[in-house]
Amino acid sequence: MAKQDRAVRTRQELIRSAATAFDRHGYALSSLTEISRGAGVSNGALHFHFSSKLALGAAVEASAAQVLEGVVALPGREAPDPLPHLVETSHALARRLADDVVLRAGFGLAADATWMEDVTLWRTWRGWVHATLARARREGSLSPDVPIEDAVSAVTAVVVGAQALGRVDVEWSPQYALAQFWNLMLPRMSAMVPAGRR
Repeated sequence: MAKQDRAVRTRQELIRSAATAFDRHGYALSSLTEISRGAGVSNGALHFHFSSKLALGAAVEASAAQVLEGVVALPGREAPDPLPHLVETSHALARRLADDVVLRAGFGLAADATWMEDVTLWRTWRGWVHATLARARREGSLSPDVPIEDAVSAVTAVVVGAQALGRVDVEWSPQYALAQFWNLMLPRMSAMVPAGRR
């Protein structure tokens, strides 16, 4: 059992090391030697767990997808009010992107031209935002004059953009930017706000 536990830990360390390398240098410039060294194992041990860098990239994406599933999972058994839930979840995703290198690298692969596989994380997030706004429309909390596709694009873009700017400007706060976005947009999106105050 201890051997199995050690193998699972080694695999997780390799995924984390690969994510750190991808996040820092991009997929193409990350070497298997750097990744194995970062995990504290030999190249042979890396190849025991992963047949190639491509397999490592797929494992990073799969691990990131599990984290994303946890972020967007509905709390408890009852469905919360969709618009506040969308705001809370966008903040939760922004926090996780800032703190979790595996999640960040998984999303980063989508913007990496050297990663030739089909990346689904942004599509998953966009689909969740669309489903949440569609539910808000059905339940009457999304203003009828807000086009759902436009709102989906804006929410997706602001989460991506806030994180990207946070990586290049140390004075930029993704959380603050997201809060400002919602302060501006939520009254416009909500059907509960009188039209004259939008």
